[in-house]
Amino acid sequence: MPADRIHLVRHGEVHNPDGVLYGRLPHFALSVRGQEMAAVSAAALKAERRPVSAVIASPLLRTRESAEPMQEAFGLEVRTDQRLIEPHNVFEGRQLSGTHILLRPHLYFHVRNPFLPSWGEPYAQVAARMLEAIEEAWRNTPDGDVVLVSHQLPIVMVQRSLAGLPLAHNPKKRRCALSSITTLERQGDKFVEIDYRDPNAGAGAIDRGAV
Repeated sequence: MPADRIHLVRHGEVHNPDGVLYGRLPHFALSVRGQEMAAVSAAALKAERRPVSAVIASPLLRTRESAEPMQEAFGLEVRTDQRLIEPHNVFEGRQLSGTHILLRPHLYFHVRNPFLPSWGEPYAQVAARMLEAIEEAWRNTPDGDVVLVSHQLPIVMVQRSLAGLPLAHNPKKRRCALSSITTLERQGDKFVEIDYRDPNAGAGAIDRGAV
């Protein structure tokens, strides 16, 4: 039998004092609060008595660190999967705002098509690789649940794909808080979202720098 459920877990708060768009830049680690958030989410999943059999993370530092409490909670070695990574973005390393772009005409080309989007990896491509990783994890885990530790936009792409919503969206309306857990279940020939929870609601985390 394939896996029971897939839990998509976003990484915790990142140490990002300059407020830059960190994207795939290396060395962006969790803050102290981010480490605490990751531990809270692992404890929340453990308390649900779910039989987790695999933990797989994006290869970036902040996701690997967020997976460590899951590893400790369930006694599993964390594997990495490149398909869970943050999308690339031409604005990585910048303190991005609408004013920042307006004052720099050479950046206009990159914002010409927000529906693709033209500044980074296409939404459809992000959704496809995430769904492929989910399908493979589900099929290759013979018993129990799978935890996939990823990033905000990749998780939102899965949420919107499964709900039949357009992939282009307003980033301010995303429902994917730091260290949140989105749970999927296979029903027939497709996955459906059955739960979303934010174990760290009210923690006062600073959520900036995501693609």
